[in-house]
Amino acid sequence: MTTSFSEIPVIDLSQADDKANKANLLNSLRYALTEVGFLYVSNHGVPTTTVEKLVAVLPTLFDLEDDVKKSVALENSLHFLGYSGVGSENTGGKADRREQFEFATELTKTWNPGLPLYERLRGPNQWPSGSPEIRYAVESYITELSRLGERFLDLVAQALSLSPGTFQPFLSDQHRLKLVHYPALPADDPTISQQGVGPHKDSSGWWTFLLQASPPEVKGLQVLNKVGDWVNVPVVPGTFVVNIGQAFEVVTNGVCKATTHRVLSGPHERYSVPFFQGVRRNLTKTEAVDTLKAHFGSLNIGQESDEGHAIDSAFVKGKYDTWGESQLRTKVRSHRENGKKFYPEVYDQYINDDA
Repeated sequence: MTTSFSEIPVIDLSQADDKANKANLLNSLRYALTEVGFLYVSNHGVPTTTVEKLVAVLPTLFDLEDDVKKSVALENSLHFLGYSGVGSENTGGKADRREQFEFATELTKTWNPGLPLYERLRGPNQWPSGSPEIRYAVESYITELSRLGERFLDLVAQALSLSPGTFQPFLSDQHRLKLVHYPALPADDPTISQQGVGPHKDSSGWWTFLLQASPPEVKGLQVLNKVGDWVNVPVVPGTFVVNIGQAFEVVTNGVCKATTHRVLSGPHERYSVPFFQGVRRNLTKTEAVDTLKAHFGSLNIGQESDEGHAIDSAFVKGKYDTWGESQLRTKVRSHRENGKKFYPEVYDQYINDDA
């Protein structure tokens, strides 16, 4: 009989600094990696002030005038960075009820016609004018989460009986951050969809580090367990929710699975800040599968619900060989007007390709 989780484990990262407790940390982390795919991290070392400054600018950011939001619209960016309004992104073929700003590690545009098309994803942010505190808060947060991500990967490697540093060569030079606002659902209107974001596995990074930036009474995030039940992921102050992305599932030969999750909108507005640890764009599926195959190939792979298998998983199951092209396909399918504008040469192919 399949067994499954009913709650998300909490991993205290301060135990890594205590020789007596580190073994317990690694055992707990191994369970979370192989049996759940989601976890909280506490005592993570990200300065409280960095988190507080980011949370403080969220209302300001989403209260910007419409013309300011339009000036940094995602549809202006071939890198898919900027503002997108409620209903502009789709998951599972249905519109998501959220608005968001997408930022990334600040980099210059380097693409030229001799490079693969997916290299056009690399490039600079669009920053709202007249609000320097927003840029400062976002860039400081990206810096700290990038550091946390690398420290965390070393612990993940050790929990999986590998050497520290094993996973760093898979990382990109650019990580992505979303600042997300889920508007409250209007009362007594059953015709409005509850889909804040539909069921999906994260295809935008190696690992995701999520700050649930609303009070504990604001719910919404749910994770699909192995028997097909939705498990709530409540707000735990002082923690990040951390989950596996699709590329990491491939590299671990399915031993560590990307877990399906969703967000349901409710009577309260909700703020959420996912940080997507970037994957090297030229990573091929063969390289991802074979690099650590000898290590992971003999380990048991847990069962997954039928619904989990049905979710779009282009890099794991699709025909595209590089992470970069798989990522570009996902972006174009999610932001279709943007894809039509900047990537007309592949737009029809990606939209009509369900592989």
